[in-house]
Amino acid sequence: MAQYKIFVDGVVGTTGLRIHERLSGDPTIQLLTLPEAERKDLNARLAKISEADLTFLCLPDQASKEIITLAPPTARICDTSTAFRTAPQWVYGLCELTGQAEKIAQANRVAVPGCHATGFISLVRPLVEKGALAADYPLSCHSLTGYSGGGKAMIADYQNPDRANEFNAPRIYGLTLSHKHLPEMKAMTGIAHAPIFSPIVADFYSGMIVSVPVPFSAFSADYQSGSAVVQLFEKYYANRPLVTVHSYGTSPENGMLAANGLAGRDNLEIFVFSNADHLVLTARFDNLGKGASGAAVQCMNLMLGRAETAGLVL
Repeated sequence: MAQYKIFVDGVVGTTGLRIHERLSGDPTIQLLTLPEAERKDLNARLAKISEADLTFLCLPDQASKEIITLAPPTARICDTSTAFRTAPQWVYGLCELTGQAEKIAQANRVAVPGCHATGFISLVRPLVEKGALAADYPLSCHSLTGYSGGGKAMIADYQNPDRANEFNAPRIYGLTLSHKHLPEMKAMTGIAHAPIFSPIVADFYSGMIVSVPVPFSAFSADYQSGSAVVQLFEKYYANRPLVTVHSYGTSPENGMLAANGLAGRDNLEIFVFSNADHLVLTARFDNLGKGASGAAVQCMNLMLGRAETAGLVL
């Protein structure tokens, strides 16, 4: 017997479709749908939002802003766009941050994090929050993602049998250094300046690795070793079911870390590598899982009082 009515507004998009697919086999959930002809009908969508126990907005930023101005304040909504991630009246949906799961559970408006931001914040926030890393240290970040992160248009480009040769090689983008995830990366870590951010897309469907290089000289006296930094992460993420912190120096036998290693799963792994002078902090996860639809379902679970990992692949 269904206990919850869920509406996905924007079900034809990559994230909306994944959420719909995840929930469609759950006997406790009734998915509310609209006929094709009504999917862009504002009044019909608002009626479903009012009927639902929770709504996922999987829309472009402007479309999300438009419907939120009209949606009932009591409606529980998870938005997957970038429109509200730093809005003060919204709760940021990275459940693993200190006290955040409790805030999400009580919220009517939750902004699901961006994929690149999820990796960066997961690595940097604990260090700044616990005083291991100064908030004003100038950081850089590299993030390698599968092409599904670019949505339906990019997926079509990569899967086109007549695609251009450039799609065969990794491609750096965000070359104006103004990527749309930067505001949340700064706001949710507490750092004084946004990082120098280099996102890269490559020819694999899903998965990602986010890396932040930091010299030991940037760390406070208690964190002058890789093992000490790992211990901080272990304490911070203790009892958080979706995050695995690997022992210091853990690496695959071939010495390489594949970005698609968690494709199809909803958890996130943290690795710490170093030499005598520098650390590389690395988060690996699926851009469509913990970086998108998996995170959205995790937020939904908390908001509805369900088990946090219900419907997730760990």
